[in-house]
Amino acid sequence: METIVIDIISDVVCPWCYLGKARLELAIAEVQDKVGVEVNWRPYQLNPDYPPEGVDHKKALAAKLGGQENVDRAHAMLKDFGKAVGIHFNFEAVKIGPNTMDAHRLLLWAHTEGRDMQNRVVSALFKANFEEGRNIGDHAVLLDIAEKAGLNRDVIATLLASDADKDTIRGEISAAQQMGVNGVPFLVFDHQYAISGAQTPDVLVGALTDIARMKAEARAAAN
Repeated sequence: METIVIDIISDVVCPWCYLGKARLELAIAEVQDKVGVEVNWRPYQLNPDYPPEGVDHKKALAAKLGGQENVDRAHAMLKDFGKAVGIHFNFEAVKIGPNTMDAHRLLLWAHTEGRDMQNRVVSALFKANFEEGRNIGDHAVLLDIAEKAGLNRDVIATLLASDADKDTIRGEISAAQQMGVNGVPFLVFDHQYAISGAQTPDVLVGALTDIARMKAEARAAAN
């Protein structure tokens, strides 16, 4: 069985990234008997200039999308897409638009404990923001998520209180932008192939199957 590594460049306040995660999980489940998949979550900030305390989410989003009518239209579409994959978007509950630097630092530290840990934390961050309306820029919220996932609360608290790994996160985002990433989610397969956007499970199944076949053919040719 071939194994494919997917680096997902995303932001935890991006609804399309949450949708893309759920769709990818469906695709992975469909090919699990034929293709091994390992996922790493990589940082991106849609709103890097937001202050640490965050902003009024509804006001900022309406300004960004050109009015409340456009916001409502986008949210209605996302809610329908979400329902199909088990996401219950509760956009009305989202009050604060956070700066996600600290959430990305938490994901980086979670990754040092393994991909499963990172996936638990990213799932909790998406759910907290989009389904529970919790401020994922708030250290108390991040600490609760970290502890529930199985990370050491005291260690994470000490790290969050410092500037640890902020430059690392900025460096990864800069590298992604230099690679041409200007929107998320952005999926990179085996450091070679890329797919942009929250593609449907059938598209992702096709990509995983094709890449696995090419890897197997290249391996056979090398032997």
